[in-house]
Amino acid sequence: MSILKATGRILAAIISSTVPASAQMPLSQDQAMALVTPIYADLTASSSSDVRMFLEKATTEDWQNCATNDSCETREETIARWSGRITRIPDFTFDMREVLVSGNKIIVRSQAKGSPSEPFMGVPTNGRSFQLMTIDIHEVSDGKIIRTYHVEDWSKAIRQLRGEP
Repeated sequence: MSILKATGRILAAIISSTVPASAQMPLSQDQAMALVTPIYADLTASSSSDVRMFLEKATTEDWQNCATNDSCETREETIARWSGRITRIPDFTFDMREVLVSGNKIIVRSQAKGSPSEPFMGVPTNGRSFQLMTIDIHEVSDGKIIRTYHVEDWSKAIRQLRGEP
């Protein structure tokens, strides 16, 4: 074996040993479902203690919940906001329609539905419901979700609540 080949193999071994385990071993579909199921149970929890329990089960203490590239909430901020949702939209549901895995990332396409019981996003309560698509990208490290990016079509929800097309 030439010195060049031996050096290349040694460098490859060193580089691969420094790559995080999550990058070395892609998640299986079953692992992905087990990791994200508590997040979606959390979104529809009926008590603040359940919100905390589900979110702490699925995420790291320093988890970031990002609605934009520049704006992320901490886990504690998310727990407070999601706990407030319980009274505003008591019938809130999330239906996971598709779960995809790419390395250490889990992509979830889902449908959210709810009927606000009080003014919601500036729209008075009128008995109407909304239904919208959401797309979430969850990043996993060491068996926990460390970051979530999410997109929801809230403008569609507002139009539905106003009775607009």
